[in-house]
Amino acid sequence: MDLAISGRRAAVAAASRGLGFAAARALAAEGVQVAICGRDPKTLGDAAQQIGARPIVADVSTADGAAAFVRAARDELGGIDILVANGGGPPPGRFADVSDPHEYARAFELSCLSTIAMCAEAVPTMQAQQWGRVVAITSIAVRQPIPYLILSNTARAGLTGFLKTLAREVAPDGVTVNSLQPGLHDTERLRSLGAADTTGIPAGRLGTAAEFGAVAAFVCSEHAAFLTGAAIPLDGGAYGGLQ
Repeated sequence: MDLAISGRRAAVAAASRGLGFAAARALAAEGVQVAICGRDPKTLGDAAQQIGARPIVADVSTADGAAAFVRAARDELGGIDILVANGGGPPPGRFADVSDPHEYARAFELSCLSTIAMCAEAVPTMQAQQWGRVVAITSIAVRQPIPYLILSNTARAGLTGFLKTLAREVAPDGVTVNSLQPGLHDTERLRSLGAADTTGIPAGRLGTAAEFGAVAAFVCSEHAAFLTGAAIPLDGGAYGGLQ
């Protein structure tokens, strides 16, 4: 299927590996001009070369760093039509483990404010041109909190509320805002954590990064123009709720 986005310009955050890289690869395969960022110049350069993207060294773990990436991508590409907001997650822990309230503030900046900052830089121009796509990579934990991840569960839930509100506000301007909620996918990070247990996944396997990237690209497509405000689980059926 031709996604009808060839020639569009995309900024994909934290895309030197993992699911961010998969999204960037899928967009590039559709003829999209892609700028990606990462913190390690060599890893970033290798990833950019693989898919024909433009590398930008940036740290999107803070709101200032995230905004700076979008500005740099806009300068590099001559504009931004598509924003894929992505980033790392806060450290694990339970309520009893997180005694300092400032840890919640740091998690909130990493997993919520950084995406808000990217949207603040990218969305007004999308509104002005009457076309835009925002896709945020969050987590299935937004639907079903994951034990020992209280910081991530809290911050990403806040981000989901922001994205839903933003989607409703900018829909009349031809801009869609959606989030993808990955479960367990076969990435380097998952393998390094030793968390590849498929027991609770009805599909009986881990998702692949390529499968995730294909969905991300479709949500950015012309065909998905009526899809907005959605939080889409990609977890092989692991989440058992009705909504």
